[in-house]
Formats: sequence, C-alpha cells, structure tokens
Amino acid sequence: MSLCPCPTLTRLAAWLGVTPQVQASVTDAAKFGQLLKLKGFMPFESAADALENANNVSEGLIGDDLKAFLEQNLPRVKEGKKPKFVVGVVDPKIGNAIQEETSIPCNSNETVLELIRGVRLHLPKFIKALDSGNMEKAQLGLAHSYSRAKVKFNVNKADNMIIQAICLLDQLDKDLNTFAMRVREWYSWHFPELAKLVKDNFVYARVAKFIGNRMTFADEKLGELAELLDDEDVAKRVLEASRSSMGMDISPVDLLNIDTFATRLVSLAQYRQNLYKYLQDKMAVVAPNLSTLIGDVVAARLINHAGSLTNLAKCPASTVQILGAEKALFRALKTRGNTPKYGLIFHSTFIGRAGAKNKGRISRYLANKCSMAARIDSFADYTTTKYGERLRDQVEERLKFYDSGVAPRKNVDVMAEVADQLRADGVDVDGTKKAAANGASAGAGGGAATPGKKDKKKKKDKKKKRAREDEDGDTDMVATPASAKKARKAEKTPKTDKKKKKDKKKKKDA
Repeated sequence: MSLCPCPTLTRLAAWLGVTPQVQASVTDAAKFGQLLKLKGFMPFESAADALENANNVSEGLIGDDLKAFLEQNLPRVKEGKKPKFVVGVVDPKIGNAIQEETSIPCNSNETVLELIRGVRLHLPKFIKALDSGNMEKAQLGLAHSYSRAKVKFNVNKADNMIIQAICLLDQLDKDLNTFAMRVREWYSWHFPELAKLVKDNFVYARVAKFIGNRMTFADEKLGELAELLDDEDVAKRVLEASRSSMGMDISPVDLLNIDTFATRLVSLAQYRQNLYKYLQDKMAVVAPNLSTLIGDVVAARLINHAGSLTNLAKCPASTVQILGAEKALFRALKTRGNTPKYGLIFHSTFIGRAGAKNKGRISRYLANKCSMAARIDSFADYTTTKYGERLRDQVEERLKFYDSGVAPRKNVDVMAEVADQLRADGVDVDGTKKAAANGASAGAGGGAATPGKKDKKKKKDKKKKRAREDEDGDTDMVATPASAKKARKAEKTPKTDKKKKKDKKKKKDA
C-alpha cells in the first residue's frame, strides 16, 4: 500500500521537522485525511506470501512483490535526472536496500514514523475491506506464523538443548548433595554407624532403603546387601553394627517417610546418570572437538556461559580463559590487584596436573586450543573428533615441555597432518582448514608465534640491517644486533668520552 500527499502539500511541508504538531494531527482522522490519500494497495495472495514478505523485511531484503509494487505506483525517473519524490520507509535497512537496488531515494525520519503510525491507526478507513476485525485476525495469524518460522529455523536450537541440559545437571548435583545429607542425618538417628561404613551417598540411600528397621535385619539378607555394596566384608560389618548399634528406635511412620525420601533420591540419581548420557550424545554432535579436548561438562559450561557455540567461537582466547571469573576480574581491576588466571577451564584435568608455577601458562595455552576447537565445531561443514584429539595431544606435549623441556610440535604442522588424514578419508576440509587457521591466528594466547608475527619480526630485522649497512658500509660487521652494539662502542674513543664528561661538569657548575 502507498499513500501520497494531498494538494495541501504546503501545510505538510511546513510541519516537517515539527513532530509535536504532526503527532497531534495523526490522532485526528479528519486532519489526517486532508494530509494523505490512498495511492495504491496490493494485498497478499496467501498467508505463505505474507510470511515470505515478512521474513524479507526482517532480514533487510527486497522481494519481487515489493519491487513490482514500487514500479507500478511510483513515477518513472529518466536516466541522469534526480527524482522529485522521496519514499518514506519505517525500517532504515529496507530503505537502504531499496535505494541501492532501485536508486529510489528513501527517508525514515521521525515525521515518517508518525505518518506511518497514523496510517496504521486509520487504515480501515482507507480500505473498507479491513473493517469488522479482519485486520486484527490477519495480523494475529501472521504473527503466529512468523514466530513459528523463527523458532523453527533457529540455528542455535541444538545449543539451547545443551545449555538446558548442563544447567539442569548442575542443579541436580546441588539438590542430590543436599538430599543425600538429609537422608544421612535423618536415618543416622536410627542407625548412626552406617554413615561411617558407607561413604557413597547414592549407595547409602539404597542401603538405608534396603535395611529399613535395623532391629528386623536378618542374616538371610546378607547376600543381597553384599550385592548392593559390592563388598562382602563391608556387608558383614554393617550386619554386626546393626546388632550393636547405639541408635534410637524408630516408628513405622517415620521409617515410611525415610523410605519414601530415599526412593526419591535414588530415582533422581538414576535420572542424573541418564541426563549425563544425553549431554554426552548432544556434545558429540554439536561440539565434538571441544568436548574431546576439554571434556563434555566443561565444554557445555563454556557454551552455556557464552550463550551459544557461535558466541563462544567469536570469543578470543583471552576471553575464553577467564570465562566464569568475571567478578574476580572486575574486582582485580578495581583494586589494581592480580587478575585471575582461569575461569571455568580450571575444572579441566590439564590445569590440575600442571605445577603451581605453570598453571597460568597452561591455562592460557588451553584457552587458545579451546578457542580453535570451538571455531572448528561452529564453522565446519561436518563433524569429526580428530582435531580435538590432536589439540589434546598438543596440550599434553606442552605439559611435558614444562617438565622436561622437550619442544612441542607447531600448531601449523599438526593441523596440516589432520587435514591430510581427512583428505585421505575423502572429506573436503577447505572450510575447516580456514576455520583452524583463523583460530590459530586469533587465539595466540600461549601457543607458538603465528606466521603474521614472524613476518613482522623479519621485516623489522631487515630494516635494522639495511640501516646498519648504510651507516657502516660493511655487511659482515652488522650480522647481529649484538655485534652492531659492540662496533658502535669500539668506534667511540676515550677522548670523546672525556670531553663529554667535562662538558657535563661545566654545565652543572654553571
């Protein structure tokens, strides 16, 4: 639909830039009808056509329908001449796209926004077919279709499943720990010796549920108890402790409540195991290299903290290193103290195996590799774990380097080996090689020097050599910076040094 000004154009032109007056005229149907009149209207052919155009508008694209509508209702402009009209557009992105493709001038200032608001308010008066609530029904149906399409084509929906799973897993760990301590404390009033004999919380709940009242626990149940504990000696000690326990007697009602709570705890523990398997399967599909490098749980927590795998891939290695330690970072910046060395990656086994002096270095190196793995997983066209395995081997080599001094392999060589293996398997690795190269160049937290840095160093060294050659005229004398310094010292004579010292003393005395 297009609207054009009425003959009272001078009045509208006088109001351009005076937004309060335009706002007052928009609400009045009589005044607004004098300002604008209907020029053209093209309804959508179907709901699918309306949804397609709505998607194009949201993405800043121009469809064929919009082009045809503009060509039909706007005056033609001769080549080489400027148009004498301007199209008012609500979204600046659509205005820029129209201006680039059709060379039609567009404007999206506050006055245009107020006029469009008036058009939406009085649209049923311009188009009589939209009366009796048809417009509201059409808007509601299109909004539902548009929302469903956005949710359906969300590229991060697999990441969302991982985020929900890891959040629930962490919450279950806290709840299971709290519930287990409650079962121990509750049942220990009746059988206190069992808490020292059975250390595992999950096994303790099952044993407490199995024993029930210790006064009725007989020798015939010793075999089943040994199966639960997976140890006959511990089962015999539990049987002996039940006969000589110092605990208080318990009523059937209290025992029933303890049994019910222990059953719920056992079921939650089993669900936690199933949820962990589900998380492993999801990580193997969404981020196989990252999970292979640092583990499923830590990788899922990194994705959760970043918001998605794509956001994590966009983070540099320095940001990945301190993800989860934002409070400590800002506190250190505020107090001018030492900044944190690691965040969520502290839970990785690599940092625990490193020495106290090397924890910061290995965390920086590990963050570099995590950034590379996340970029490969996010931008690769296929799933593989070979990059993650080689990156993990590189971290192992770096740990050995800190201990024994054995030089690790360079990242470029390792990535080239993996690419050759994938090519041998018949996989196209062009996109993955680019992602790996980008990760190697952008991560650079604790790894080897990148080719770009080496080139810069070489250029600087060449410039220094050329300058020394111009001064001395002999390339052999300026082979290294150290030799150049020695040559310069040799050129200085003792006389010149003494003269300089005397001059300095005279200036001080003066």
